[in-house]
Amino acid sequence: VPSGIVLVAINPYEQLPIYEQDVIYAYSGQNMGDMDPHIFAVAEEAYKQMARDEKNQSIIVSGESGAGKTVSAKYAMRFFATVGGSASETNIEAKVLASSPIMEAIGNAKTTRNDNSSRFGKYIQIGFDKRYHIIGANMRTYLLEKSRVVFQAEDERNYHIFYQLCASSSLPEFKDLGLSKCWHIPVPCW
Repeated sequence: VPSGIVLVAINPYEQLPIYEQDVIYAYSGQNMGDMDPHIFAVAEEAYKQMARDEKNQSIIVSGESGAGKTVSAKYAMRFFATVGGSASETNIEAKVLASSPIMEAIGNAKTTRNDNSSRFGKYIQIGFDKRYHIIGANMRTYLLEKSRVVFQAEDERNYHIFYQLCASSSLPEFKDLGLSKCWHIPVPCW
């Protein structure tokens, strides 16, 4: 199977001014290779090919824990929302990512390499109309590490939701969850 463009990105672990709105506009409409390698260049190429060939495109973001995969996906979505004319109209990036805190609580855990490591994969499908404006999105998750629920390696933790539930077990709202009868933990959560 032929592969498209490959971009190797490094997480600098700090905010850099290379993802601002003016940078999106600088990459919009450019040909691949005319500018420095960037997630916006990859997104622009996929966007142009979708419009030109009227075929689905995929961007695969891969890397080790803490490499910045989720952040790279957010930047690609921001690019599509901006060039597709939807950034201010529907704020699709915010809508797609609104579930992120919930997803992170359920699917992220502390590992030896990252305190907030996603232990699941995400497949984000973005829908465009005939004018190539974003009209919706769908996010699916897969490969949840079920074994982490009952066993964690040394210096690692269970999913964040476990500790959040423990910390909130004394709140009145906790009773509404229907967990009080089965919620017997012999050791402190923290």
